[in-house]
Amino acid sequence: MSLSQAKNSSANVQLDPFYEKFKGSFTSCMRWDDLTVLWETLKQHANLNWYIYAIGEPVPDSPASKKELILFITEMDKLLHIEHGEDYCGIVYADNKNAPTFIKIYDPNNLGVSCGFSHNPPLPGWVLSVIPPKPLEDKSVLSQQRKRWWQRLWNK
Repeated sequence: MSLSQAKNSSANVQLDPFYEKFKGSFTSCMRWDDLTVLWETLKQHANLNWYIYAIGEPVPDSPASKKELILFITEMDKLLHIEHGEDYCGIVYADNKNAPTFIKIYDPNNLGVSCGFSHNPPLPGWVLSVIPPKPLEDKSVLSQQRKRWWQRLWNK
């Protein structure tokens, strides 16, 4: 089920917990220092069975290991600093920065209107969640560069 299908389902049917959380309230890591603190917090909560989901790739069926989570955090931090050439972050959102259970990371190369109002905001590039993810349909095509980055990350 796509997010749009979930939103359009009968009002009597409760949304899946993943979709509910995805549509919930989030706080941005506006400064790079905020992101560093979030990464450190995630490392401290690495035992929560985090799922790492790259939108446009198959949904993971099992949580990442602690080693995989730390690798993802390290590589994602590098990617964001290199490709998001701003003096602020502003493209990583957490449900709770002090005790996160759901994080959205927007792709610096596909921002559209990620902040502010839009009827069709872009989906994040990646989701970290302690809730098993469900498919999110993205109408844009995942670039070959991004696919290679994702594959290289897990083929180390």
